[in-house]
Amino acid sequence: MRIHKGYSCKYCPKSFSIKEKLKTHIRTHSEKRRYSCNYCQKSFSAKRDLEIHIRAHTGEKPYSCNHCQKTFNQSANLYTHMKIHTGKKPYNCNHCQKSFSQFSSLSAHKRIHTGERPYTCSYCQKSFTAKSNLNRHTVIHSREKLYLQL
Repeated sequence: MRIHKGYSCKYCPKSFSIKEKLKTHIRTHSEKRRYSCNYCQKSFSAKRDLEIHIRAHTGEKPYSCNHCQKTFNQSANLYTHMKIHTGKKPYNCNHCQKSFSQFSSLSAHKRIHTGERPYTCSYCQKSFTAKSNLNRHTVIHSREKLYLQL
């Protein structure tokens, strides 16, 4: 069962459950990034990574779900999505009986138990358990700016 990410990168905070994925990731730190994006300033050490990145600019989504026709720019995202239809929830919380189809959802859920709030508003210092909640909150400050400019 690959619930825990036991292989950590020594160059950044990322960690992986599969040693080979860590090895591939480490190359992003050590190899020259010779593949550059024509749309933005990002560069990559592997041509395949650049190709996947470019899809974010072009909107290309070559992978589609057979059940609901939703499309994705990476096969891994389709694989994760398919768990919705199969009902697979391999990631279990060790504090309660909830289970999740994605590791990231389990990580976010655990913050309920730990009280961790890693996302802080730069305007008012209020903190949140999820980045999406911070983004939703930040709109309040954008509206305040618009109101003050009128």
